[in-house]
Amino acid sequence: MRGDASTQGGYPDRVVDTILGALFARLRGKRTPWLAGLSGLQGSGKSTLARQLAAAAQARGVSCLVLSLDDFYLGRRERQRLARDVHPLFATRGVPGTHDLGLLLRTLHALRYATAEEPARVPRFDKGRDTRVPPSRWRCVTSPPRLILLEGWCIGVPAEPERALRRACNALERDEDGDRRWRRHVNDALAHGYAGLWRRLDALVLLEAPGFGVVARWRDEQERSLRRRGAPQAMGRARLARFLMHYERLSRIALRELRARADVRLQLDGQRRVVKVAARGRKP
Repeated sequence: MRGDASTQGGYPDRVVDTILGALFARLRGKRTPWLAGLSGLQGSGKSTLARQLAAAAQARGVSCLVLSLDDFYLGRRERQRLARDVHPLFATRGVPGTHDLGLLLRTLHALRYATAEEPARVPRFDKGRDTRVPPSRWRCVTSPPRLILLEGWCIGVPAEPERALRRACNALERDEDGDRRWRRHVNDALAHGYAGLWRRLDALVLLEAPGFGVVARWRDEQERSLRRRGAPQAMGRARLARFLMHYERLSRIALRELRARADVRLQLDGQRRVVKVAARGRKP
C-alpha cells in the first residue's frame, strides 16, 4: 500500500489501519499483553505514530499503552558515574548502556499483573532536567493493557561482530574513542541485556528512513522549534552534528539490518512521507 501525506500532521488513517491490521493478524492467538516494538531513527515520527496506533487500537476496543525507551534513561548522576568509570562519552544519554533495563523489565512485569490494588507505575524522564521525575508523579495503570507499544530509536538493533568495531565511523569515534572502549561497551550492552529485551517483542514495526544523512535535517527541525521557544536545551547545528555522531554507528546498523527483521515496515522519503507499507505474513 502507498500513502502520500506528510507526517507533520500525522500519518494517514489508512496507513495506521494497515499497520494495526497487520499487527493484530500477527499477534492473534498470542497471550496478552502483546509487546510490539516501534523502531525508527531520530526525528522519523515514532511518537506521532505510536499515539495514532494507540488511539486506533482503543477505537477497536483494544486497550493500548505506549512506553518510550527514553523514559528509562539513567539519570545524570548515574551517567556521570559511567562516564568516570567506563568512558566519558557515556555522559551523553541515548546509546545502549544508558538505560535502566532492570526498571523497564520490572515495569513490563507489573503491567502484566496490574490491578487496582497493585497498580503498575510507568516512569517518566524529564529531558529538561536530565533525570527521571519522582515516582509520585509516575502514571498508574490499574489493569493489564492488551497491547504495549515500546518505541525507541534503537529498538531491535543487533550487536556487531568485534571486527566491525575496529574502524571509526566518524570523527567522534576517531578522536574521542581511539581505544574503542566506548563502542565496545555499547556493543556488549546490545549483545546481552538489550538482545534479551528484543527477544521479548511479539512484533516489530519499523519506520524506515531513506538514509542516515536525512536525520540531521529531521532533528534540526525539532531543535528549531525548541530554539524559537527559547528552550535552554535547544542545540545549534554545530552542537547537533556532534550529538548525532553518538548515534551514527547504530543508526547505520538499523538501516542495514532492521528491514529484514521488521514485521511491518513503513518506507519513508526525505520529507517523512510514507512511500510504502509492507507486512510479513503471520508466523506459523
